[in-house]
Amino acid sequence: MKASRIAASGVLAASAVVVLSAPAFAHVSVQPEGVAAKGGYATIDFKVPNERDNASTTKLEVNFPTDHPLASVMPQPLDGWDVKVTRAKLDKPIELHGKKIDEAVSKVTWTATGKGIQAGFFQKFPLSVGQLPEDTDELVFKAIQTYDNKEVVRWIEPQEDGAEEPENPAPVLALAAASEEGHHGSAGAEKTSDEEKAEHGETEAASSSDSSDTLARVLGALGILVGVAGVAFGVLAGRRRTEA
Repeated sequence: MKASRIAASGVLAASAVVVLSAPAFAHVSVQPEGVAAKGGYATIDFKVPNERDNASTTKLEVNFPTDHPLASVMPQPLDGWDVKVTRAKLDKPIELHGKKIDEAVSKVTWTATGKGIQAGFFQKFPLSVGQLPEDTDELVFKAIQTYDNKEVVRWIEPQEDGAEEPENPAPVLALAAASEEGHHGSAGAEKTSDEEKAEHGETEAASSSDSSDTLARVLGALGILVGVAGVAFGVLAGRRRTEA
């Protein structure tokens, strides 16, 4: 009886370790390279992880917000991917650099020309965008991820205030306050030491985050091994007592 309890305890311990060490559910997200300030321009990256073990991501479609249209969207060329920028007429024209703009980018689509994003990898899709709106704190995009097995995942669910994160959240770009020097700044101005320190801090934070993820995975794996060892010990103890 005691041996059975020990074995059961080992199984429960191993199960608990598996649950606690499981990585957080990854999803399509968007982050600026540096700061995305209201009224200015920014380079933003859509980060797309492959969540399947038996399929590759071969297509990403990002739909742009219609309530805060962006007139300027320029993709960066990526090896192994074709990109298409789709524009649409605006219901209400916007003013950009003193000119009336009656159309804006409605969608950007990347299609793999090779193997795409394989299992265990992620890909960043950079865009230069602007002019960012001044009357909102964030931009919500809707992304559609397609795998080579025809599976489609729609990252389109909005995050409601006070609610848990939805199963398939839409990528959200947070906008910072406009710079005191103006929206565009000086093209030839050198970065101040404070700015360099800030960027260096962001790099260290990213490296620290990556190290934390790796450490968590290693500890999780060790925990699983400890749990399995507990099971084996319980079974062995039961046999010895039976033979005795």
